[in-house]
Amino acid sequence: MSDWWALMWDVKPGSEEAVKALFDEYGRPDPIVRDEEGNEKGRLLSTVVFMKGTTIVRAVEIDGALPEVAAHLGRQPAIQELEEKLDEHLAQPRDMSDAEGARKFFMESIMQTLLVRQLDE
Repeated sequence: MSDWWALMWDVKPGSEEAVKALFDEYGRPDPIVRDEEGNEKGRLLSTVVFMKGTTIVRAVEIDGALPEVAAHLGRQPAIQELEEKLDEHLAQPRDMSDAEGARKFFMESIMQTLLVRQLDE
């Protein structure tokens, strides 16, 4: 069974079009999480990004443990490039240069999932 997680943050007023362009150009990360032996440990199933005014919500559907999937995604060049380019547009600066800074950002930005309904197969 998959899990949904979402992050919410604000961008600087006036940067909305630049942020839209960044997501338009955003590459696709490797969705498969593997352990050291190459065994599949998780997957990124879906990504959705919403914008209302200066508020951004990025939701992901994952299969696997969040810490392992998040660590895998954090190593993906497409995500690193996007996050670096987003930094100049953020209303609140963040420090993603180390694990503690990334943890702080995620803890401040993570949203609680209240409901997920999917078609029964």
